[in-house]
Amino acid sequence: MSISFNKLTAHIGARVSGVDITTDLSDAEIEEIRAGLLEHKALVFDAPGLTVAGQEGFAGRFGPITTSHPTVPGDPTINILDVDSASSKANEWHTDVTFVHTPPAITTLRAVTLPPYGGETLIANSAAAYRALPAELRAFADTLWSVHSNLYDYADVAADRELSEQAKSYRDVFESLEFETRHPIVRVHPETGEKGLYIGGFVRRIEGLSGNESRDILRILQSYVTRPEHIVRVHWQAGQFVAFDNRITQHYAIDNYDDLPRKLTRVTVAGDVPVSVSGERSTIIKGDASHYTPADSAVAA
Repeated sequence: MSISFNKLTAHIGARVSGVDITTDLSDAEIEEIRAGLLEHKALVFDAPGLTVAGQEGFAGRFGPITTSHPTVPGDPTINILDVDSASSKANEWHTDVTFVHTPPAITTLRAVTLPPYGGETLIANSAAAYRALPAELRAFADTLWSVHSNLYDYADVAADRELSEQAKSYRDVFESLEFETRHPIVRVHPETGEKGLYIGGFVRRIEGLSGNESRDILRILQSYVTRPEHIVRVHWQAGQFVAFDNRITQHYAIDNYDDLPRKLTRVTVAGDVPVSVSGERSTIIKGDASHYTPADSAVAA
């Protein structure tokens, strides 16, 4: 049976069938899945037998994997981050770990504990967002650079939200090492050449603009990313596994399940240094992430 990719929306997402990712896949099958990921940006698999080790092994077929997180400690024997609603809820649009110099290329998520309702994950195609910009706004965005930082927990951005002690503790750990990186607002995908808006919850400001100006421009650009037409909504089911291209998507975990338990496990594939439309590469402002991603080990050396 050949691998099939059944589109979930016009711009992003496909359900994969005809392959069992809990088995030892051939190189040809992995390349077919990689091609499907590049095309559809987000893939949904049914993999009820997938284990923690299996998730790590499957992700590793697409390249070196990162450790669990730059600041949040995980099990030292595996490279898994528990995405657990008890400590943090990632209910803001973001691309994973963009505050480091070489953010992950691919994010994988495995369902572990699901609430009886809600808890969906939204994933947006930032290349479709870029293409939807008016020509004049696209040309302007091509010239912009922004500073990304981890110095606030994207899960707790609402100033009036009362945090639990566990959430406060998580935020303190999340900010325990400070990272700042300069990235282009428009990133060229290293494999497809597509241009996508490289923004989201870790962006603090746009270079050369005031805080108010940065917020206004980012609000306009972000509105194109989060258009309903550019989003797939993953309705999690038991035994489900999702992979998405972190270089050209944003995602959002919806907090609509009344504080019921929700837990996923995350493994990320190491990425490369983002490149702008003009060919300029991202640069480190602050922080050494060589303990997190193999790509930054070379930079640190």
